[in-house]
Amino acid sequence: MTKQFLVVLLFFVFTTFSNAQNWKTNFETAKTEAKVQNKRILLVFSGSDWCGPCIKLDKNVWQSDEFKSFSDKNYVLYRADFPKKKANQLSDEIRQQNLALAEKYNQDGNYPFVLLLNSDGKVLGVLGYLNLEASEYIDRLKDLDNK
Repeated sequence: MTKQFLVVLLFFVFTTFSNAQNWKTNFETAKTEAKVQNKRILLVFSGSDWCGPCIKLDKNVWQSDEFKSFSDKNYVLYRADFPKKKANQLSDEIRQQNLALAEKYNQDGNYPFVLLLNSDGKVLGVLGYLNLEASEYIDRLKDLDNK
């Protein structure tokens, strides 16, 4: 019985972590990782607890298995989140970093705002909320990468 429990537990842990996304919390680390791994940076400006389109994009695209698999191979992910609810507030360090990124990349305050960057932080393309399935959104990201 204990052996079966251990096998089930290990399976659960493996599948949970293998499907988890690795959204970075430090933009400089994201840039370094992108250089080392020869990947692009997907920078997403989000209002995770108040922006309806941000929540839909997260649910329909970012959380999809298809996007997780695609992004793991192609991107370093960074979400510049701007939650409003007190319970969801970020650390002051992350909040300040996100404000600095917004000043540089999102001065108009658009949410969601999705940027494809090279490893130096140069903008290669921009998307926002599109009412698309994950596969179609991935195709749009591929188009940005091929310009």
